[in-house]
Amino acid sequence: QVQLVESGGGLVQAGGSLRLSCAASGLTVSSSAVAWFRQVPGKGREFVAGDRWNDGKNQYADSVKGRSTISRDNAKNTVYLQMNSLKSEDTAVYYCAAGYLTPLEYRYWGQGTQVTVSS
Repeated sequence: QVQLVESGGGLVQAGGSLRLSCAASGLTVSSSAVAWFRQVPGKGREFVAGDRWNDGKNQYADSVKGRSTISRDNAKNTVYLQMNSLKSEDTAVYYCAAGYLTPLEYRYWGQGTQVTVSS
């Protein structure tokens, strides 16, 4: 059974940084396409960062490009999302996903972690 457990969210002031973690079990992150999405109430999930399906290279949404970095720790089977220079518009629930199906559809999802950026 695959489980993805996010952590690291919280309240941060604008301009600050957070590192989100996604601990995986039941799959190996080193051999799985993984991604981070976010969602605000009333809107659909938005892609934030993840592996490009065709070559595995990282890709980022324009809204976070240059401020965010996705990485893996294979020994810990964990995926991270480092976010810097946070803005109020980054406030959302952030989800980890694995098992690529389509650019917006993944087989497995975590429960989400809330990030709130105060201005």
